[in-house]
Amino acid sequence: MQTISLPYGRGRVEAQIPDQRLAAVLRSGAQSYRPQADQDQLVRQALENPIGTPPLRELAKGKHQVVIISSDHTRPVPSKVILPQLVDEIRAGSPSAKITVLVATGFHRPTTREEMLDKYGQELFLRSGLHFAVHLSGKDEDMVSLGTLPSGGKLLINKLAAQADLLVAEGFIEPHFFAGFSGGRKSVLPGVASRTTVLANHCSTFIDSPFARTGILDGNPIHRDMIYAAQQAKLAFICNVVIDEKKEVIAAFAGHFNEAHRAGCAFVEQLSGVSAVPAPIVISTNGGYPLDQNIYQSVKGMTAAEATCAPGGVIIMVSACSDGHGGQSFYDTFAQEPDEEKIMASFLATPSDRTIPDQWEAQILCRILLKHPVIMVTQAPREMVEAMHMHWAPDLSAAIDLADRLLGRADSPITVIPDGVSVIVKK
Repeated sequence: MQTISLPYGRGRVEAQIPDQRLAAVLRSGAQSYRPQADQDQLVRQALENPIGTPPLRELAKGKHQVVIISSDHTRPVPSKVILPQLVDEIRAGSPSAKITVLVATGFHRPTTREEMLDKYGQELFLRSGLHFAVHLSGKDEDMVSLGTLPSGGKLLINKLAAQADLLVAEGFIEPHFFAGFSGGRKSVLPGVASRTTVLANHCSTFIDSPFARTGILDGNPIHRDMIYAAQQAKLAFICNVVIDEKKEVIAAFAGHFNEAHRAGCAFVEQLSGVSAVPAPIVISTNGGYPLDQNIYQSVKGMTAAEATCAPGGVIIMVSACSDGHGGQSFYDTFAQEPDEEKIMASFLATPSDRTIPDQWEAQILCRILLKHPVIMVTQAPREMVEAMHMHWAPDLSAAIDLADRLLGRADSPITVIPDGVSVIVKK
């Protein structure tokens, strides 16, 4: 028997799988990668050797209003490691500059004060002299226009970012299920963009594109809009990191928002690429907290399972979802319509200027459900999970038993993906 231990919320869950049933365990190389320096040193080295730009302290000279875009509570960006060093660099170039940390919530709910304390720590959040602001994508009065996206949508972003003397961003790079990779240009769009802009960028036509997939940038229409938005916002400098299973920095890339990001993406692709091992049962996770706080985010880990699940096979998604479904319209899409074919047809018939909130996540979940039953091992209420056309299981062992019943046999091979958001599954 093999004991499989998987991240779940802030803890782990386990199940035993017979040796003869375990087809493969698909892991990112990030979990075994051993960096040559500690977290602080890696970030410092990146800042001292920026890619495609002068050092941040040089860029900061003569600047008075500096904005640092920072990822929100749903992203495991180690801000306690990155942000103090960004601040030191800025103050080395402009000691009197006002520095505002703009929390990039994108289309998510606002980050709470408690979540910011947890993310930044008391010293940084309360005593550093930094100003903190939370982006609200639906607050029209906070937005300014920067023109039109290549896709034709309006480009509206937070005026704090648009009016800054110097715009900087922190973030992390991991595979992303429709933007190719996280990080870089995503700090602006969707990070600090208006809901109007996000809806246009995340339209059904783009989500349906074969290039809007994990690990793909070239030809990706969503990425193209994001690059344009970052250019128009004058995003001058980024510091993006790569993290391991413990959410610790194993590599850092700083400099030009596209050149440094591309270098980081190449590193992640080399580490994270795994060959698909098709199986009738595939178990995946969202890597634990904070990415498995809701069903909405959990769709990401499901796409890794989708890429290696045999036709008609069952996906088991292990995700705590302590915050419930994560989006009312996302939930309502499934709760109000039992026919997945009708749901998908409705998405594909929706023009880009009529995209509804969370449509993209629902569209991808629907794509998966049209091919595979999904079993959720989760804290989310059973009735919520079932209303969204999925099965509920109280633990991993029960989920495997249920998958066996759905398949009509008790010996189907199982492929396990311990962290579905950290891998690029290549067919």
